[in-house]
Amino acid sequence: MPAHPAGPRHEDIVHAAAIGEVPHDLNALSPAVWPLTAERVDGVLSVAGVPATDAVAEFGSPLFMLDEKHFRAAARSYAEAYAGADVYYAAKAFLTTRVARWAVEEGLRIDVCTLGEMEVALRAGVPGESLLFHGNNKSVAELRRALEVGVGRIVIDSVTEIERLADLARALGVRPKVLVRVTVGVEAHTHEFIATAHEDQKFGLALAGGVAFAAAQTVASEPAMELIGLHSHIGSQIFDAAGFEVAAHRMAGLVADLVNSGIAVAELNLGGGMGIAYTDDEDPPQVADMAKQLTAIVTRECELAGVPVPRLAVEPGRAIVGSAGITVYEVGTVKAVDLGGRSRLYVSVDGGMSDNIRTALYGADYTVVLANRESVADPVVARVVGKHCESGDVVVRDAWLPGDVRAGDLLAVAATGAYCRSMASNYNYLPRPAVVSAASGECQVMLRRETLDDLLAADAGVD
Repeated sequence: MPAHPAGPRHEDIVHAAAIGEVPHDLNALSPAVWPLTAERVDGVLSVAGVPATDAVAEFGSPLFMLDEKHFRAAARSYAEAYAGADVYYAAKAFLTTRVARWAVEEGLRIDVCTLGEMEVALRAGVPGESLLFHGNNKSVAELRRALEVGVGRIVIDSVTEIERLADLARALGVRPKVLVRVTVGVEAHTHEFIATAHEDQKFGLALAGGVAFAAAQTVASEPAMELIGLHSHIGSQIFDAAGFEVAAHRMAGLVADLVNSGIAVAELNLGGGMGIAYTDDEDPPQVADMAKQLTAIVTRECELAGVPVPRLAVEPGRAIVGSAGITVYEVGTVKAVDLGGRSRLYVSVDGGMSDNIRTALYGADYTVVLANRESVADPVVARVVGKHCESGDVVVRDAWLPGDVRAGDLLAVAATGAYCRSMASNYNYLPRPAVVSAASGECQVMLRRETLDDLLAADAGVD
């Protein structure tokens, strides 16, 4: 007797209404979701000519595979679309020394948030001048290191930080270029944005009440630092420019206030947040289209305010690395659960929330396919879950998978290049997966797989 239904029942289809109609071809790979070089060869999913089966056989499972060609093409598209502006790759999305080199080689700079990210970029050979340093609670040690290596831009996030940075700069005899991060009262996600009442957050200095204006005045009057510009960030997974338009309008007003008080503003950094497609029903704009819109918005708003147009900067992260990466898992247990008139197939894999917390944390949606073979079995409604001791340990909440999926199969989840390995944990003492880059039919280890010995080495009680 099979452990799962042979095909979709009426109840299954009703239950799966939220994930769309039954797909015509479960083996298809949508170019909007999968890496640039992803294809099926003899039924097996491959990236840059590397079959997922071969990669797992060599490097183990779960496994992150990163398409070098895709990453470079995405980075290059930003550099070209924002010619005359500065593009900083947001390292928090995913960073290794090789990723940092790719970004710089394609014309980008690097945005870092911690001493760790800074040191990875420096070890990759990225010059300090090409780094921008973020963070709402930068330590004295972090700021000192940033000054020592000549970080190009430091984003001031609080009044306290102004004094802290000025003291260090005087002690070291340097004069850093800084931007003041402004909370503009706009929160944007995908197609929606809220234009008011979002000052209640840990980042930045509020535009409301003149807090940001006063901070910028303080910085401008401080001989130990140079006010180079302003910074804002309005959200994530943004698919249109509406939120940016409101933010730019408000930022232009602040620029005008500063200019009219005798303070020049040379740069305006609008942050990141540009979205990608995780599923076929998501349709983010082309990079060049968004670049034209943002450039036009900033130009128009500054001209209306009667002030010189500052040099624009943006900070894409997910938009460059997200779709370049996939995660390959091995199926362990397949379980059909009767829900009283309908059923759901639970497909358990050898990873989970320790390598992808986004589904549990944000309710994120993903695309998943059978990776080690093609199947002609009827599709069933499945939930791909991990092996952790949490009922919320879900990788893909609702998906169509072939009804003959079984233990030993490989599943590949698309668009996991951003915020998956970088947010990974050792929950349940599970070692974090390896990350390999794929190019020209070969894989190279970017981050090696952790071992139990690695985890035990941190236990001070182990002899």
